[in-house]
Amino acid sequence: MNPADLGLPVDVPSTALFTDHYELTMLQAALANGTADRRSVFEVFTRRLPEGRRYGVVAGTGRVLDAVENFRFDSAVLEFLRERAVVDMRTLDWLASYRFSGDIWGYPEGEVYFPGSPVLRVEGSFAECVLLETVILSILNHDSAIAAAASRMSSAAGDRPLIEMGARRTHELAAVAASRAAYVGGFTSTSDLAAGFRYGIPTVGTSAHAFTLVHDSERDAFTAQVASLGRGTTLLVDTYDVAEAVRTAVEVAGTDLGAVRIDSGDLLLVAHRVRQQLDELGATSTKIVVTSDLDEYAIASLAAAPVDAYGVGTQLVTGSGHPTCSMVYKLVARATSADPKAALVPVAKKSSGGKTSIGGRKWAARRRDADGVAEAEVIGVGPVPSALADRQLLTHLVKAGEVVAREPLEAARDRHRAARASLPLSATQLSRGEAVLPTEYV
Repeated sequence: MNPADLGLPVDVPSTALFTDHYELTMLQAALANGTADRRSVFEVFTRRLPEGRRYGVVAGTGRVLDAVENFRFDSAVLEFLRERAVVDMRTLDWLASYRFSGDIWGYPEGEVYFPGSPVLRVEGSFAECVLLETVILSILNHDSAIAAAASRMSSAAGDRPLIEMGARRTHELAAVAASRAAYVGGFTSTSDLAAGFRYGIPTVGTSAHAFTLVHDSERDAFTAQVASLGRGTTLLVDTYDVAEAVRTAVEVAGTDLGAVRIDSGDLLLVAHRVRQQLDELGATSTKIVVTSDLDEYAIASLAAAPVDAYGVGTQLVTGSGHPTCSMVYKLVARATSADPKAALVPVAKKSSGGKTSIGGRKWAARRRDADGVAEAEVIGVGPVPSALADRQLLTHLVKAGEVVAREPLEAARDRHRAARASLPLSATQLSRGEAVLPTEYV
């Protein structure tokens, strides 16, 4: 059984209202003046990476495909729109039979991206494409921000596993999406059971301070946990006195205790002391897990510490200071008329303040040097140069309204690992810097 096929009790029956009011009023006006059926091309991209970041991570693509499939205006939704007089009856009749029938191309999930990268391209009539703007941006901006933070953290952690544990720091549904994005970015497990149920992500967890505090003594708490969960469990040792707790933990569980968790204090110093104490007590195989408001910088600072795993919450689910990627959804080409054979013409917004865009239906490729290391993100309109034909990044995700590229989450996770490894070494530096690859337009 694939857990993702089951859905969640908190799933909504339709994604159609995950949109902005003006998407529907634009639709109404376009239906009235005859532009609704014009063939159109929209692209998702960001003009810049978050300050100091050297690459972005595409995440949420699988959720976008689910959202497009679920974008349906059922009777309850249509009645809501009618009661609020959001659109007229002609538009409501059109929405009643809405099904996206166009094509979607995009960077495969887990791939990295840079300023200007057309991470998603949506093609179809203006009417059917414009409605998807808000929900697509909502998913990609959130999930890609989390995945980028997760990628930086997993790079800093090296081979040490990372546990996502931020459910209590964000909206309950955002927590599930965050777990998924973190897994794409390199995390190994989550504390969120909903994410495990929906996406098959490994779940972990043992106890919190409340479990120790509800017992008459720390020894009683450890004894109860080991009796229930076995000697391989992880005991939380910083409720009272860490050194005393470690000693008690080994006395209760023996030298084959699975792990201890440290959730406060000077983690670097405490980890060294705990490792020395465990070794002196004969618990040489007992692992040390650290938590407590970690981010990529704190993880990197613990690289030389005897730490075996990290648990990350708040900083992960908030994108480690960058909760969005500032992706936009722009019309870049449209037909000259509603005739299916009408030619596409490039269109672009002209604006001051850095909000200009480049018109035309684009392709993207990543040029590599002789050693296979990426050296530029190349974006163009028209024919793809033969030298870049096998380096193209966009893949067909939806064809004539049907999803054609759904894949296991593990595939996105593996792809990200490979994509990050193909970048110049400076990509994983935590110091502030510009995008590690230049974007070239041809």
